[in-house]
Amino acid sequence: MNIKLRKKGIKNPNYWNWNGFKIPWSVTGEENGKPIIFLHGFGASQMHWRYNVEFFAKKNFAAYSLDLLGFGNSDQPGMNDIERLDNGVWSNQVKDFIEQIIKPRNPKKVILIGNSLGALVALTCAVSFEKEIETVIASPLPDKFDENEKKRFINPNFKKFINGFIKLFFTFFPLEIVLFLINKLGVINIGLKAAYYKKDHIDSELIDLVRKPVLRRTASNSLRAMCIGMSTREKNLKAYYLLKKLSASKKVPFLLIWGGEDKFIPLFLGKKIANLHRWVKLKIVSNSGHCVHDEDPSIFNKISYEWIRDLKTS
Repeated sequence: MNIKLRKKGIKNPNYWNWNGFKIPWSVTGEENGKPIIFLHGFGASQMHWRYNVEFFAKKNFAAYSLDLLGFGNSDQPGMNDIERLDNGVWSNQVKDFIEQIIKPRNPKKVILIGNSLGALVALTCAVSFEKEIETVIASPLPDKFDENEKKRFINPNFKKFINGFIKLFFTFFPLEIVLFLINKLGVINIGLKAAYYKKDHIDSELIDLVRKPVLRRTASNSLRAMCIGMSTREKNLKAYYLLKKLSASKKVPFLLIWGGEDKFIPLFLGKKIANLHRWVKLKIVSNSGHCVHDEDPSIFNKISYEWIRDLKTS
């Protein structure tokens, strides 16, 4: 496994202590120019960028990747350890990663490239600390996107009741059994076949990449914290609000790369975002699914590199 990953540009990981949690991270081309952080999607890890980091390292970028807390080989904290996991927490993780790991080596602004959940985290970062971010490439951008949601009034007491019910539900819901069945019934394989348009790209390495974290005894605790965190987020952590905030300044150029055959987050959502926010650029990759960067890495790398190369920065 390690030999294969080194050939694909991802080196054996370093480990970073973030607020008492162990976080694996890697860098290829550390001595190069602009830093890039690759942020993986739900259920994945830094290893999902196996076909991307070396390309950018050869283009003179310092290509960083890390496991978001609760995923991959990072620690999997439960509610007693962290209470909740959401894109706000992961954004703070990325912020500290930039300050503690990248900045001492490289003072330049950081480029963020994210897949799915990683794209939402990248967007959150761009709003939370935009001065540190040069651009965001989101492929695709998940989350419910209803421009009318911000206009609706929700009684605070009702919201508190709903959030309490969600927390109670996931506290007692037997996620341990669910994860056991997911593994035994081959649900991971089914999910990957739904995510990937080109089924021949689903190899044993990809399956292991997603499957192994699920087998860890702490996986259910971490998943419970994610379910509660993502379900009870405040509006300032939701995509429609974050895009509105970013639109106010337009200081962080934003590129969407969307698979034309994405079944998880259909293309119409990408078109809707680009239509509502004209400063956002949308690139569509036909005959590709939810993970364009892994399914069509040469196309993804080319689009991303040309976008970064052509940026007009001050």
